[in-house]
This record gives sequence, structure tokens and C-alpha cells, in this order.
Amino acid sequence: MAKTLGTLRHYIDGGWVPSRSEEVRPVYDPGSGEVMAVVPFATREETDAAVEAASRTFDRWSRLPITERVRYLFRMKEALERHFEELATINTLNHGKTLEESRGDLKRAIENVDAAIAAAYALSKGEALQEISPGIDEYSYREPLGVFAVITPFNFPIMIPFWFIPYAVVLGNTVVLKPSEITPAPMNRVMEIFHEEVRLPQGVVNLVHGGREVAEELVRHRETAGVAFVGSTNAAKNIYRLAGEHGKRCIAQGGAKNFIVVMPDADQKVAVPASIGSFFGNCGQRCLAGSNLVVVESDQGREFVRSFVRAASSLRIGHGLSPSTEMGPMVTEAARQRVRSYVEKGIDEGARLVLDGREISVEEFPNGFYFGPTVFVDVSPEMTIAKEEIFGPVASVISASNLDEAIEMINSKTNYGNMACIFTQSGRHAREFARRVNVGNVGINIGVAAPAAYFPFAGRRESFFGVLHGQIDSVDFFTDKKVVISRW
Repeated sequence: MAKTLGTLRHYIDGGWVPSRSEEVRPVYDPGSGEVMAVVPFATREETDAAVEAASRTFDRWSRLPITERVRYLFRMKEALERHFEELATINTLNHGKTLEESRGDLKRAIENVDAAIAAAYALSKGEALQEISPGIDEYSYREPLGVFAVITPFNFPIMIPFWFIPYAVVLGNTVVLKPSEITPAPMNRVMEIFHEEVRLPQGVVNLVHGGREVAEELVRHRETAGVAFVGSTNAAKNIYRLAGEHGKRCIAQGGAKNFIVVMPDADQKVAVPASIGSFFGNCGQRCLAGSNLVVVESDQGREFVRSFVRAASSLRIGHGLSPSTEMGPMVTEAARQRVRSYVEKGIDEGARLVLDGREISVEEFPNGFYFGPTVFVDVSPEMTIAKEEIFGPVASVISASNLDEAIEMINSKTNYGNMACIFTQSGRHAREFARRVNVGNVGINIGVAAPAAYFPFAGRRESFFGVLHGQIDSVDFFTDKKVVISRW
């Protein structure tokens, strides 16, 4: 089904550059299992060229009046809206998620451009105070810092780059983006559109392809001021450590093991479909996916589990571009095998498998990377499947005797702190839950607590390394305050 895009190129200093690298990888349409492109891994010289182009441009770009920089963001927004369906389609082709999910990704990307436009005027201003001492005034203002590396994961190929890029450039910085080598095609197309229609000055936004070595070279480069990273916890730790060693600012958002708590008084008409979307949307491949389903023991809780399993078993699996598909494939064959290994580990450790997605197949696409909804019950918090990030469509049902036990489980049984959600009709329980869970994003009668662009994308413990988060928090990340004390 995928149209071949050939070998992708880097975008450096306002132009498309064929790579001289001998290291290349196939890029797949996971729905069909077909190769849709080839991605080169940038050489050190190509990575350096991108950073140096951004560095040469920084002084000129940062001196441009902010009103002029904002105009480029309006063009970005218009271009994304004009190519909305095309970009959603290539997003689905390269990642596998449903077309409706890809449209949601694009909406969030555009929302971040909107938020960056607003932030440029509302949040980038300084402060002043006269007569701090006789005849002395003091004021502060924000300055951009230079070149920033933006390193993004496979699961939201367009949305996550826009957690950072519009804020960085409207505030006067320049950017080198390294998208995931697994899903590079969507942002590659975005940059083609921006080149043709937005026409940013050359060097403001650059794109290089590659893997870990390219990411680390971007962090180490003498001309980069900082790095914004989203990926696995192990990779986030490595980037955070490397940034610290080289004196760079760093946002490093990592993995997750998210809990969904269902209280006996939950409205099942809301809780069941919301939980299904949380666990199996995006084929479980998102850092806000439900993973552990904690059900407080009751007759209503047992009925909830039965309804949840029935709903999961009826999800329609298929290619993401099919209008009838409710859940697409895993992103790669390696990802599918990784999830399979966790299912086998759960069986070995004594969990009871009541819905098995390992042998799911789609007749029209026998080579696609499909894995069906999978549900374990009788899971204990000490089991591997309850503690480690699986990043696939696997739900582990754990029993709790009351809310206190559920909260204790969330706070102590894993090292992650990205999201926790509760379904209840009790205001007291909801308030206690929100106040006491040690996570960054909390959902109340919400299955996926995804912050809007004008809020930070929060995270705690091993889900986040740094001080400031993505989205609106990055205004402080991409600028520094200069203080001027004057006497005349």
C-alpha cells in the first residue's frame, strides 16, 4: 500500500542534501510490512554542517523583530492546515496508527503553533522596576540562547517535534531536528512543505536523519546550547547525563508505566470506552497509554473487567488507512516481538491470560506487524509485566482492596511517574487521588490525561529528567533572563 519515497535526504541550510553515509536502514509501512523509504544515518560531517548552519543563522534570526518571526509561525499553521489530510496519511503509513489518531496528532501539532504565537507576545516580555536605589533602575529581558537540538521518538512523528520547534524559533533560536529513524517520513514531508511554502530563512530549522550516534553528536557539539529529547527512559538518562557533562540545557522526557484506577462507583458507560482507548489506542505505543488496570474489589469492579475484556476482544484490527480499523499494527517487527516476549514472561510468572493477541492476523496484509489486544488478570504488582514498560496493547489487571492501596501501588511499585487516572463519581476520592499520586499528569474520569499545548507536558521520577517540560514550559527553556542595572 505504501508509495516508495526512495532514499530520504537531510535538510541543511535551507536546501536538501543527499547523504554520503554508507549506513542506511529501511523505513516500513507497518500495516503492509512493505518498505516505503530508505533513511540514511548522517555522517559526523553532515551533522556538523547542520549545527554550523544553524549557528551562522542565529545572530541574524535572533535580531529579527518578534513580530516578523511570528509571521513565519502563522505560515506554518496555514501550511499544516492546508496539507492536513496528506500529512495525516503519511503519518499513518509510516507509523501504523489509525487515520483518526493521526488527525489527532496533527491537531495537537497545530495547537502548539497557536500556543507559541500567543507565548511570543504574552510570555516573552521582561520586567522593570525604577528606583531600586536612589537614581538606579533595574530591568530584565529574555534572550534566545542559540542552536537547540530536538530529538524525537517514533510514536508521534509530527506532534512531538512541535512541542518544541515553534517555541524555539519564535523566541529567536535556531534548530536541528533529528526525528526517529523508524518514522522519519512524516517530518521529512513537513520540511518539504515548509521549504516550499513557509520559506523560513536558511538555517533556522535543519533536519538530519540517524540514530543514537547522531543524537549524541548533536548534544556534544560545541555550538549547541541545549537539547529537547523525548524517548525511552534509558535513552533519556543517557541524553541527560551527556548534556550535563557538556554543560547543555536539557529536557529529557522518558518512558512510563501508567495506572488506571477503577473505583466501585465508576460510571461504566464512561470508564469502559475511555479505558479501551487508553490501553489500545495507538496500539499501546504512547507514553500516556494505560498499562496497569487497578480495579478496587467489588461486584461492580468484576463486571467492569468483564466488560473491558469484551470490548477489547471486539476491536477491529487492520491497516490504519482503512476507515473500519479501530487499532493498527505495531511500528516494527522488532516491536511486535518485544511485546510477545513480555506476554510470555507474564504467563511464566503466573498471570492469567484471558485475551491473547499474539496470533492476530489481517488477511489482506499478511506481512503487517499486527498484535491484538491482550489482557492479563490475576496480576501482582511484583510481576515484570506490572513494573516494566511494555509499549504495546497489553493490559495487566491488578486488584486493590481500597483507594489507599491503589495509590500506594502507583507510588511505590514502579519507578515511573508519567500519568495516573481514576474513574469515580466521588469528589473526595478524586481529590485525594490527584493530590497524592506521584505523577505528572492526572486524569479524573479521563483515560488519557494529555495536556493541551498551553500546559506543560509533565512527568516525574524516571519519566522525566530536567527542570522544565515540553510545550508551554519551553518558553523558559529556550530563553535566559538578562538583568540590567543602570544609573544615569
